[in-house]
Amino acid sequence: MSKLVIIPTYNERENIEKIVRKIFSLPGAFHLLIVDDGSPDGTGAIVKGLMLEFPEKLFIKERQGKLGLGTAYILGFKWALQNNYEFVFEMDADFSHNPEDLIRLYDACAAGADLAVGSRYTKGGKVINWPWDRIFISKGGAFYTRIITFMPVADPTAGFVCYQSRVLKAIPLDKVHFIGYAFQIEMKYRTWKLGFKIKEVPITFQDRLEGASKMSKNIVKEAMLGVWKMKGFSNTH
Repeated sequence: MSKLVIIPTYNERENIEKIVRKIFSLPGAFHLLIVDDGSPDGTGAIVKGLMLEFPEKLFIKERQGKLGLGTAYILGFKWALQNNYEFVFEMDADFSHNPEDLIRLYDACAAGADLAVGSRYTKGGKVINWPWDRIFISKGGAFYTRIITFMPVADPTAGFVCYQSRVLKAIPLDKVHFIGYAFQIEMKYRTWKLGFKIKEVPITFQDRLEGASKMSKNIVKEAMLGVWKMKGFSNTH
């Protein structure tokens, strides 16, 4: 029970069965926790059906309504620690993250990294099928974050990562402030401030082919304002 992939979902019926089957086809005995925010399209029911086929390695936590990306991952992190997983992954359900790269993220942590980041903006990483304005906002946000925080991570908003469990044990999860994309920055910032080793693994990020994007102006605003607030955080509050 060493590797757990956490996938938050909201209306992912087009993708969920395909992503589950793909992850379980990989070598390395990954387990999978779906955190579903009451998807009205029946995503949760599809997962429950698949749990009959994949007992003891596919799990679901269901919540009532959209409660935010960050709170979904915090719930997943706590569940992972309670169940003694050593390597804990975050990824999206929509194949913008290539499941094959889970192996490369694991290898980076197994080789000594405390946090492996699937990075679009480190050397060798790239983005395909994204409109120019999304790339501009994303790259600009990454540069903005580095300038303000001095955190040496080229892709601080990346949502495709692998944590060693010791990192999640060291971070006060109940005190993580943000729930949108700023959550991704905050978790990396807290990891870095604690002195853990962060390794960026180049990936190719592809925009979703099916389903609707969850990006919004409020998410971008939270991230931009949140970066300034993070400089005042410590890992005790």
